[in-house]
Amino acid sequence: MFLNSLSGRFLGLTVVFVMIAEVLIFAPSVARFREDYLQNRLDLAQLAALASLGTTNDVISPELEEELLQTAGVLNIVLRRDGVRELVLASDLDQPIEGYYDIATASPVTLVKDALLVFSHDGNRLIHVMGETRQGAEGGVEIVMHEAPLRQAMVEYGLRVFYLSLAISIATAGLLFFAVRRLIVRPINRVVNHMVAYRDDPENAARIIEPASSTREIKQAEVALHDLEVRLTGALRQKERLASLGSALAKVSHDLRNMLTTTQLLADGFASSDDPRVRRTAPKLVNSLSRAVNLCERTLTFGKAEEPSPVLEQLVLANLVNEVIDNERHTTGSDLVGISSEVPEGLKVLGDPEQLFRVLSNLVRNAAQAINGSNAHGSVRVSAQEAEGTTIIRVADTGPGLPKQARENLFRPFQGGTRKEGSGLGLAIAAEIIRGHGGELMLEISDEDGTTFAITLPAPR
Repeated sequence: MFLNSLSGRFLGLTVVFVMIAEVLIFAPSVARFREDYLQNRLDLAQLAALASLGTTNDVISPELEEELLQTAGVLNIVLRRDGVRELVLASDLDQPIEGYYDIATASPVTLVKDALLVFSHDGNRLIHVMGETRQGAEGGVEIVMHEAPLRQAMVEYGLRVFYLSLAISIATAGLLFFAVRRLIVRPINRVVNHMVAYRDDPENAARIIEPASSTREIKQAEVALHDLEVRLTGALRQKERLASLGSALAKVSHDLRNMLTTTQLLADGFASSDDPRVRRTAPKLVNSLSRAVNLCERTLTFGKAEEPSPVLEQLVLANLVNEVIDNERHTTGSDLVGISSEVPEGLKVLGDPEQLFRVLSNLVRNAAQAINGSNAHGSVRVSAQEAEGTTIIRVADTGPGLPKQARENLFRPFQGGTRKEGSGLGLAIAAEIIRGHGGELMLEISDEDGTTFAITLPAPR
Protein backbone atom coordinates (compact mmCIF):
# COMPACT_ATOMS: atom_id res chain seq x y z
CA MET A 1 0.00 0.00 0.00
CA PHE A 2 1.04 3.58 -0.62
CA LEU A 3 0.89 4.54 3.09
CA ASN A 4 3.30 1.70 3.93
CA SER A 5 6.00 3.37 1.85
CA LEU A 6 8.39 5.98 3.24
CA SER A 7 7.00 8.63 0.88
CA GLY A 8 3.39 7.85 1.74
CA ARG A 9 3.96 7.99 5.47
CA PHE A 10 5.89 11.22 5.14
CA LEU A 11 3.05 12.73 3.09
CA GLY A 12 0.40 11.66 5.62
CA LEU A 13 2.41 12.85 8.62
CA THR A 14 3.02 16.21 6.98
CA VAL A 15 -0.70 16.76 6.43
CA VAL A 16 -1.48 15.70 10.00
CA PHE A 17 1.21 17.91 11.56
CA VAL A 18 0.23 20.95 9.51
CA MET A 19 -3.42 20.48 10.46
CA ILE A 20 -2.44 20.17 14.14
CA ALA A 21 -0.49 23.40 13.85
CA GLU A 22 -3.48 25.10 12.22
CA VAL A 23 -5.78 23.86 14.98
CA LEU A 24 -3.44 25.38 17.57
CA ILE A 25 -3.48 28.63 15.62
CA PHE A 26 -7.26 28.54 15.10
CA ALA A 27 -8.26 29.46 18.67
CA PRO A 28 -6.24 32.71 18.88
CA SER A 29 -7.20 33.51 15.31
CA VAL A 30 -10.94 33.16 15.85
CA ALA A 31 -10.65 35.13 19.11
CA ARG A 32 -9.00 37.94 17.18
CA PHE A 33 -11.77 37.78 14.57
CA ARG A 34 -14.46 38.05 17.30
CA GLU A 35 -12.67 41.02 18.89
CA ASP A 36 -12.43 42.83 15.55
CA TYR A 37 -16.10 42.06 14.81
CA LEU A 38 -17.27 43.50 18.13
CA GLN A 39 -14.95 46.50 17.85
CA ASN A 40 -16.38 47.21 14.41
CA ARG A 41 -19.90 47.15 15.88
CA LEU A 42 -18.75 49.56 18.59
CA ASP A 43 -17.29 51.90 15.97
CA LEU A 44 -20.49 51.82 13.89
CA ALA A 45 -22.54 52.37 17.04
CA GLN A 46 -20.44 55.41 17.93
CA LEU A 47 -20.94 56.88 14.46
CA ALA A 48 -24.67 56.24 14.66
CA ALA A 49 -24.82 57.89 18.10
CA LEU A 50 -22.88 60.94 16.93
CA ALA A 51 -25.14 61.24 13.90
CA SER A 52 -28.22 61.21 16.11
CA LEU A 53 -26.74 63.85 18.38
CA GLY A 54 -26.15 66.11 15.42
CA THR A 55 -29.86 66.43 14.54
CA THR A 56 -31.78 69.67 15.05
CA ASN A 57 -32.82 70.20 18.70
CA ASP A 58 -31.42 66.67 19.38
CA VAL A 59 -34.77 65.29 18.21
CA ILE A 60 -34.60 62.16 16.05
CA SER A 61 -37.50 60.50 14.36
CA PRO A 62 -38.28 56.88 15.22
CA GLU A 63 -37.66 55.90 11.58
CA LEU A 64 -34.15 57.43 11.56
CA GLU A 65 -33.34 55.90 14.94
CA GLU A 66 -34.36 52.46 13.68
CA GLU A 67 -32.30 52.93 10.53
CA LEU A 68 -29.20 53.98 12.48
CA LEU A 69 -29.52 50.97 14.80
CA GLN A 70 -29.93 48.59 11.87
CA THR A 71 -26.93 50.13 10.11
CA ALA A 72 -24.80 49.58 13.21
CA GLY A 73 -26.28 46.10 13.72
CA VAL A 74 -27.17 46.77 17.37
CA LEU A 75 -30.25 47.30 19.56
CA ASN A 76 -29.05 49.89 22.10
CA ILE A 77 -26.19 52.40 22.13
CA VAL A 78 -24.75 54.07 25.23
CA LEU A 79 -21.95 56.65 25.13
CA ARG A 80 -19.64 57.20 28.12
CA ARG A 81 -18.10 60.69 28.16
CA ASP A 82 -16.69 62.63 31.07
CA GLY A 83 -17.81 59.94 33.50
CA VAL A 84 -21.42 60.13 32.31
CA ARG A 85 -23.36 57.31 30.64
CA GLU A 86 -25.90 58.51 28.08
CA LEU A 87 -28.40 56.25 26.33
CA VAL A 88 -28.36 57.68 22.81
CA LEU A 89 -30.25 55.18 20.73
CA ALA A 90 -32.52 52.43 21.99
CA SER A 91 -35.09 49.95 20.85
CA ASP A 92 -37.36 47.55 22.66
CA LEU A 93 -35.62 44.41 23.96
CA ASP A 94 -37.72 41.28 23.55
CA GLN A 95 -35.58 39.14 25.90
CA PRO A 96 -33.16 39.57 28.81
CA ILE A 97 -29.45 40.16 28.32
CA GLU A 98 -27.49 36.93 28.93
CA GLY A 99 -23.89 37.96 28.43
CA TYR A 100 -21.69 40.90 29.43
CA TYR A 101 -18.30 41.46 27.80
CA ASP A 102 -15.69 44.21 28.09
CA ILE A 103 -13.25 43.79 25.22
CA ALA A 104 -11.15 46.77 26.33
CA THR A 105 -9.99 45.18 29.59
CA ALA A 106 -10.25 41.46 28.78
CA SER A 107 -7.00 39.46 28.80
CA PRO A 108 -5.94 37.38 25.77
CA VAL A 109 -6.89 34.17 27.58
CA THR A 110 -10.34 35.56 28.38
CA LEU A 111 -10.83 36.61 24.75
CA VAL A 112 -9.95 33.10 23.53
CA LYS A 113 -12.26 31.49 26.08
CA ASP A 114 -15.18 33.82 25.25
CA ALA A 115 -14.67 33.19 21.51
CA LEU A 116 -14.80 29.41 21.92
CA LEU A 117 -17.88 29.66 24.13
CA VAL A 118 -19.76 31.42 21.31
CA PHE A 119 -19.87 28.09 19.42
CA SER A 120 -21.41 26.35 22.44
CA HIS A 121 -24.38 28.72 22.78
CA ASP A 122 -27.62 27.97 20.99
CA GLY A 123 -30.25 30.44 19.84
CA ASN A 124 -29.94 34.16 19.47
CA ARG A 125 -28.84 35.52 22.85
CA LEU A 126 -28.69 39.20 23.70
CA ILE A 127 -25.22 40.31 24.76
CA HIS A 128 -23.96 43.56 26.26
CA VAL A 129 -20.57 44.68 24.89
CA MET A 130 -18.37 47.46 26.22
CA GLY A 131 -15.29 48.99 24.64
CA GLU A 132 -13.30 52.12 23.90
CA THR A 133 -13.92 54.43 20.95
CA ARG A 134 -11.31 54.58 18.20
CA GLN A 135 -12.32 57.85 16.56
CA GLY A 136 -13.38 61.28 17.75
CA ALA A 137 -13.37 62.23 21.41
CA GLU A 138 -12.07 59.77 23.93
CA GLY A 139 -14.66 57.74 25.76
CA GLY A 140 -16.45 54.46 25.87
CA VAL A 141 -19.25 52.81 23.96
CA GLU A 142 -21.72 50.20 25.16
CA ILE A 143 -24.02 48.26 22.88
CA VAL A 144 -26.61 45.54 23.12
CA MET A 145 -26.76 43.17 20.16
CA HIS A 146 -27.86 39.72 19.06
CA GLU A 147 -25.18 37.00 19.17
CA ALA A 148 -26.44 34.88 16.23
CA PRO A 149 -24.92 37.12 13.49
CA LEU A 150 -21.58 37.02 15.35
CA ARG A 151 -21.70 33.23 15.58
CA GLN A 152 -22.54 32.92 11.89
CA ALA A 153 -19.65 35.20 10.93
CA MET A 154 -17.28 33.20 13.16
CA VAL A 155 -18.42 29.90 11.60
CA GLU A 156 -17.85 31.25 8.11
CA TYR A 157 -14.43 32.55 9.16
CA GLY A 158 -13.54 29.18 10.71
CA LEU A 159 -14.49 27.34 7.53
CA ARG A 160 -12.34 29.70 5.47
CA VAL A 161 -9.43 29.04 7.82
CA PHE A 162 -10.02 25.29 7.60
CA TYR A 163 -10.13 25.20 3.80
CA LEU A 164 -7.09 27.43 3.56
CA SER A 165 -5.22 25.26 6.08
CA LEU A 166 -6.17 22.12 4.17
CA ALA A 167 -4.95 23.63 0.91
CA ILE A 168 -1.69 24.74 2.52
CA SER A 169 -1.24 21.29 4.09
CA ILE A 170 -1.78 19.48 0.80
CA ALA A 171 0.49 21.85 -1.10
CA THR A 172 3.22 21.63 1.55
CA ALA A 173 2.92 17.87 1.79
CA GLY A 174 3.07 17.55 -1.99
CA LEU A 175 6.24 19.62 -2.23
CA LEU A 176 7.81 17.70 0.64
CA PHE A 177 6.68 14.43 -0.94
CA PHE A 178 8.52 15.11 -4.18
CA ALA A 179 11.52 16.46 -2.27
CA VAL A 180 11.70 13.33 -0.11
CA ARG A 181 11.26 11.10 -3.15
CA ARG A 182 14.18 12.79 -4.88
CA LEU A 183 16.52 13.46 -1.96
CA ILE A 184 15.91 10.45 0.30
CA VAL A 185 13.82 7.68 -1.21
CA ARG A 186 15.65 7.52 -4.54
CA PRO A 187 19.13 7.21 -2.92
CA ILE A 188 17.81 4.60 -0.49
CA ASN A 189 16.29 2.62 -3.36
CA ARG A 190 19.65 2.77 -5.10
CA VAL A 191 21.35 1.31 -2.02
CA VAL A 192 18.68 -1.40 -1.72
CA ASN A 193 18.99 -2.32 -5.41
CA HIS A 194 22.78 -2.63 -5.03
CA MET A 195 22.32 -4.82 -1.97
CA VAL A 196 19.93 -7.12 -3.85
CA ALA A 197 22.27 -7.31 -6.82
CA TYR A 198 25.24 -8.08 -4.57
CA ARG A 199 23.25 -10.71 -2.69
CA ASP A 200 22.60 -12.58 -5.94
CA ASP A 201 26.30 -12.67 -6.89
CA PRO A 202 28.53 -11.70 -3.94
CA GLU A 203 31.76 -12.82 -5.61
CA ASN A 204 31.28 -10.47 -8.55
CA ALA A 205 33.31 -7.32 -7.86
CA ALA A 206 31.19 -5.41 -10.40
CA ARG A 207 28.21 -5.73 -8.02
CA ILE A 208 29.98 -3.78 -5.26
CA ILE A 209 28.33 -0.39 -4.67
CA GLU A 210 30.24 2.78 -5.46
CA PRO A 211 29.36 5.71 -3.13
CA ALA A 212 27.73 8.46 -5.18
CA SER A 213 25.15 10.19 -2.98
CA SER A 214 25.59 13.86 -2.16
CA THR A 215 23.67 13.46 1.11
CA ARG A 216 26.15 13.02 3.94
CA GLU A 217 24.26 10.38 5.92
CA ILE A 218 23.37 8.26 2.89
CA LYS A 219 26.92 8.57 1.57
CA GLN A 220 28.23 7.32 4.91
CA ALA A 221 25.91 4.31 4.59
CA GLU A 222 27.14 3.71 1.02
CA VAL A 223 30.78 3.92 2.11
CA ALA A 224 30.17 1.49 4.97
CA LEU A 225 28.31 -0.88 2.63
CA HIS A 226 31.11 -0.59 0.06
CA ASP A 227 33.73 -1.53 2.65
CA LEU A 228 31.60 -4.42 3.90
CA GLU A 229 31.07 -5.80 0.41
CA VAL A 230 34.77 -5.48 -0.45
CA ARG A 231 35.75 -7.38 2.70
CA LEU A 232 33.04 -9.99 2.21
CA THR A 233 34.02 -10.58 -1.41
CA GLY A 234 37.64 -10.99 -0.36
CA ALA A 235 36.62 -13.34 2.44
CA LEU A 236 34.54 -15.45 0.06
CA ARG A 237 37.42 -15.72 -2.38
CA GLN A 238 39.79 -16.64 0.43
CA LYS A 239 37.25 -19.18 1.65
CA GLU A 240 37.22 -20.77 -1.80
CA ARG A 241 41.00 -20.97 -1.83
CA LEU A 242 41.05 -22.38 1.68
CA ALA A 243 38.37 -24.90 0.74
CA SER A 244 40.46 -26.06 -2.20
CA LEU A 245 43.55 -26.18 0.00
CA GLY A 246 41.62 -28.07 2.67
CA SER A 247 40.41 -30.60 0.13
CA ALA A 248 43.96 -31.15 -1.08
CA LEU A 249 45.21 -31.38 2.51
CA ALA A 250 42.55 -33.98 3.32
CA LYS A 251 43.67 -36.11 0.41
CA VAL A 252 47.31 -35.79 1.44
CA SER A 253 46.43 -36.59 5.07
CA HIS A 254 44.46 -39.64 3.98
CA ASP A 255 47.33 -41.04 1.91
CA LEU A 256 49.88 -40.08 4.53
CA ARG A 257 47.85 -41.79 7.24
CA ASN A 258 47.81 -45.02 5.23
CA MET A 259 51.56 -44.87 4.68
CA LEU A 260 52.25 -44.08 8.32
CA THR A 261 49.99 -46.91 9.47
CA THR A 262 51.94 -49.35 7.34
CA THR A 263 55.20 -47.94 8.68
CA GLN A 264 53.87 -48.26 12.23
CA LEU A 265 53.11 -51.95 11.70
CA LEU A 266 56.61 -52.51 10.40
CA ALA A 267 58.11 -50.56 13.31
CA ASP A 268 56.32 -52.81 15.80
CA GLY A 269 58.62 -55.62 14.71
CA PHE A 270 61.74 -53.69 15.68
CA ALA A 271 61.00 -54.36 19.36
CA SER A 272 62.05 -58.03 18.88
CA SER A 273 65.30 -57.14 17.10
CA ASP A 274 68.54 -58.65 18.42
CA ASP A 275 70.25 -55.27 18.16
CA PRO A 276 69.92 -53.53 21.56
CA ARG A 277 70.10 -50.08 19.93
CA VAL A 278 67.17 -50.93 17.68
CA ARG A 279 65.18 -52.21 20.66
CA ARG A 280 65.82 -48.97 22.53
CA THR A 281 64.88 -46.82 19.54
CA ALA A 282 61.80 -48.82 18.53
CA PRO A 283 59.40 -47.46 21.26
CA LYS A 284 60.29 -43.87 20.43
CA LEU A 285 59.78 -44.53 16.74
CA VAL A 286 56.43 -46.21 17.37
CA ASN A 287 55.26 -43.31 19.59
CA SER A 288 56.28 -40.75 16.95
CA LEU A 289 54.44 -42.68 14.27
CA SER A 290 51.38 -42.98 16.52
CA ARG A 291 51.31 -39.21 17.04
CA ALA A 292 51.67 -38.65 13.29
CA VAL A 293 48.81 -41.05 12.53
CA ASN A 294 46.68 -39.44 15.23
CA LEU A 295 47.34 -35.96 13.76
CA CYS A 296 46.31 -37.16 10.30
CA GLU A 297 43.12 -38.69 11.68
CA ARG A 298 42.20 -35.55 13.62
CA THR A 299 42.91 -33.40 10.59
CA LEU A 300 40.55 -35.53 8.51
CA THR A 301 37.93 -35.40 11.27
CA PHE A 302 38.17 -31.60 11.56
CA GLY A 303 38.00 -31.16 7.79
CA LYS A 304 34.81 -33.22 7.57
CA ALA A 305 33.26 -31.98 10.79
CA GLU A 306 30.25 -29.73 10.49
CA GLU A 307 28.86 -29.25 13.94
CA PRO A 308 25.07 -29.56 13.82
CA SER A 309 22.96 -26.89 15.44
CA PRO A 310 22.56 -27.68 19.14
CA VAL A 311 19.30 -29.20 20.33
CA LEU A 312 18.74 -27.01 23.38
CA GLU A 313 17.10 -28.29 26.53
CA GLN A 314 17.27 -27.50 30.22
CA LEU A 315 19.89 -29.64 31.95
CA VAL A 316 20.84 -30.14 35.55
CA LEU A 317 24.47 -29.12 35.26
CA ALA A 318 25.68 -31.06 38.29
CA ASN A 319 24.55 -34.38 36.76
CA LEU A 320 26.34 -33.64 33.49
CA VAL A 321 29.56 -32.58 35.27
CA ASN A 322 29.53 -35.69 37.48
CA GLU A 323 29.21 -37.85 34.38
CA VAL A 324 32.16 -36.08 32.78
CA ILE A 325 34.27 -36.48 35.93
CA ASP A 326 33.48 -40.20 36.27
CA ASN A 327 34.38 -40.77 32.63
CA GLU A 328 37.68 -38.86 32.90
CA ARG A 329 38.68 -40.58 36.14
CA HIS A 330 38.23 -43.92 34.45
CA THR A 331 40.11 -42.79 31.33
CA THR A 332 42.97 -41.01 33.09
CA GLY A 333 43.63 -43.67 35.70
CA SER A 334 46.28 -41.53 37.40
CA ASP A 335 46.89 -41.05 41.11
CA LEU A 336 48.46 -37.65 40.48
CA VAL A 337 45.21 -35.91 39.48
CA GLY A 338 42.20 -35.25 41.68
CA ILE A 339 39.03 -34.18 39.84
CA SER A 340 36.17 -32.60 41.79
CA SER A 341 32.91 -30.71 41.20
CA GLU A 342 31.64 -27.59 42.96
CA VAL A 343 28.49 -27.14 40.89
CA PRO A 344 25.29 -26.27 42.83
CA GLU A 345 22.82 -29.13 42.76
CA GLY A 346 19.84 -27.11 41.52
CA LEU A 347 21.67 -25.10 38.84
CA LYS A 348 20.28 -25.61 35.33
CA VAL A 349 21.70 -24.62 31.96
CA LEU A 350 20.22 -24.42 28.49
CA GLY A 351 22.25 -26.53 26.06
CA ASP A 352 22.79 -29.67 24.03
CA PRO A 353 23.83 -32.42 26.48
CA GLU A 354 26.04 -34.29 24.01
CA GLN A 355 27.90 -31.20 22.82
CA LEU A 356 28.39 -29.78 26.33
CA PHE A 357 29.67 -33.19 27.46
CA ARG A 358 32.29 -33.08 24.70
CA VAL A 359 33.39 -29.55 25.61
CA LEU A 360 33.69 -30.25 29.35
CA SER A 361 35.43 -33.57 28.71
CA ASN A 362 37.98 -31.85 26.49
CA LEU A 363 38.73 -29.15 29.10
CA VAL A 364 38.97 -31.61 32.00
CA ARG A 365 41.12 -34.04 29.98
CA ASN A 366 43.51 -31.27 28.89
CA ALA A 367 43.86 -30.13 32.53
CA ALA A 368 44.51 -33.68 33.75
CA GLN A 369 47.09 -34.33 31.01
CA ALA A 370 48.88 -31.06 31.85
CA ILE A 371 49.18 -32.15 35.51
CA ASN A 372 50.34 -35.66 34.53
CA GLY A 373 52.94 -34.14 32.25
CA SER A 374 54.40 -32.17 35.16
CA ASN A 375 54.82 -35.38 37.25
CA ALA A 376 53.40 -33.55 40.27
CA HIS A 377 50.21 -33.92 42.23
CA GLY A 378 47.43 -31.53 41.25
CA SER A 379 43.69 -31.07 41.05
CA VAL A 380 41.03 -30.18 38.50
CA ARG A 381 37.93 -28.37 39.77
CA VAL A 382 34.69 -27.72 37.87
CA SER A 383 32.51 -24.95 39.31
CA ALA A 384 29.53 -22.88 38.13
CA GLN A 385 27.53 -19.82 39.10
CA GLU A 386 24.82 -17.51 37.76
CA ALA A 387 25.58 -13.86 37.08
CA GLU A 388 23.49 -11.15 35.33
CA GLY A 389 21.42 -13.42 33.12
CA THR A 390 24.27 -15.81 32.30
CA THR A 391 25.66 -19.08 33.62
CA ILE A 392 29.45 -19.22 34.03
CA ILE A 393 31.14 -22.63 34.14
CA ARG A 394 34.81 -22.72 35.15
CA VAL A 395 37.32 -25.54 34.73
CA ALA A 396 40.38 -24.74 36.89
CA ASP A 397 43.53 -26.79 37.45
CA THR A 398 46.70 -26.45 39.49
CA GLY A 399 48.95 -27.45 36.61
CA PRO A 400 52.01 -25.66 35.28
CA GLY A 401 50.07 -23.21 33.10
CA LEU A 402 49.98 -22.84 29.33
CA PRO A 403 53.04 -22.02 27.21
CA LYS A 404 53.18 -18.47 25.86
CA GLN A 405 52.71 -19.60 22.25
CA ALA A 406 49.62 -21.61 23.22
CA ARG A 407 48.07 -18.59 24.93
CA GLU A 408 48.69 -16.38 21.89
CA ASN A 409 47.11 -18.83 19.42
CA LEU A 410 44.45 -20.33 21.64
CA PHE A 411 41.34 -21.69 19.85
CA ARG A 412 43.16 -21.64 16.47
CA PRO A 413 43.28 -25.03 14.73
CA PHE A 414 46.77 -26.54 14.51
CA GLN A 415 48.26 -23.54 16.34
CA GLY A 416 46.83 -23.35 19.83
CA GLY A 417 47.63 -26.78 21.28
CA THR A 418 47.88 -26.82 25.07
CA ARG A 419 50.31 -29.73 25.00
CA LYS A 420 53.56 -30.07 23.12
CA GLU A 421 52.24 -32.92 21.01
CA GLY A 422 48.70 -31.49 20.67
CA SER A 423 47.17 -30.06 17.51
CA GLY A 424 44.86 -27.47 19.05
CA LEU A 425 41.79 -28.90 17.32
CA GLY A 426 40.03 -29.81 20.56
CA LEU A 427 39.83 -26.25 21.86
CA ALA A 428 38.92 -24.90 18.40
CA ILE A 429 35.99 -27.31 18.15
CA ALA A 430 34.96 -26.61 21.77
CA ALA A 431 34.90 -22.84 21.12
CA GLU A 432 32.81 -23.40 17.98
CA ILE A 433 30.30 -25.49 19.93
CA ILE A 434 29.93 -22.86 22.67
CA ARG A 435 29.44 -20.12 20.06
CA GLY A 436 26.64 -22.24 18.62
CA HIS A 437 24.99 -22.08 22.06
CA GLY A 438 25.15 -18.28 22.02
CA GLY A 439 27.97 -18.25 24.58
CA GLU A 440 31.73 -17.88 24.73
CA LEU A 441 34.71 -20.01 25.75
CA MET A 442 37.62 -18.00 27.08
CA LEU A 443 40.87 -18.36 28.99
CA GLU A 444 40.54 -16.47 32.27
CA ILE A 445 44.01 -17.05 33.72
CA SER A 446 47.10 -19.19 33.15
CA ASP A 447 50.25 -18.89 35.22
CA GLU A 448 52.53 -21.01 37.39
CA ASP A 449 49.64 -21.56 39.85
CA GLY A 450 47.35 -23.11 37.25
CA THR A 451 44.93 -22.47 34.39
CA THR A 452 41.24 -21.54 34.40
CA PHE A 453 38.89 -21.75 31.41
CA ALA A 454 35.43 -20.11 31.61
CA ILE A 455 32.33 -21.01 29.61
CA THR A 456 29.63 -18.32 29.49
CA LEU A 457 26.14 -19.47 28.48
CA PRO A 458 22.82 -17.59 28.43
CA ALA A 459 20.84 -18.51 31.52
CA PRO A 460 17.62 -20.45 30.83
CA ARG A 461 14.49 -18.31 30.98
